[in-house]
Amino acid sequence: MTADPNPFMQRALAEARAAADRGEVPVGAVLVDPATGVPIATDGNRVVAGSDPTAHAEMLVLRAGAFEFGSERLSGMDLYVTLEPCPMCAAAISLARIRKLIYGAEDPKSGGVDHGPRIFSQPTCHHSPEVIGGVAASDSADLLQQFFGARRGRAR
Repeated sequence: MTADPNPFMQRALAEARAAADRGEVPVGAVLVDPATGVPIATDGNRVVAGSDPTAHAEMLVLRAGAFEFGSERLSGMDLYVTLEPCPMCAAAISLARIRKLIYGAEDPKSGGVDHGPRIFSQPTCHHSPEVIGGVAASDSADLLQQFFGARRGRAR
């Protein structure tokens, strides 16, 4: 595992590991105020635990950030996530007016940013954040491969 020096992506990776330990798909997210360098919210997937198909890591930190600031708009905030957001999460990121999205592994099958419907490129998208993909991509991909590899191993 090659450690990316970015502390926010490292925190997102820690949240992804914690999600895997809970039996969730290992995706972690961190919402950061870049003006202060302080994380506002951190979490990992909780779909299974909450019996909630929308409890993706990104959605959870966006909800927590909106609650913290008392506003649905999180303008100026940066979002770090270990996997390219799905279309649902990409749409929520746009609606929240996130300044910058930094993600780890690409998701050619279910991604909604650089793959699939490419939400931020649609003419109906109201806000497109700056997007930086591939940050700690191998670490993020390794977590996912290990998780799904172990699941497939148990099914045999």
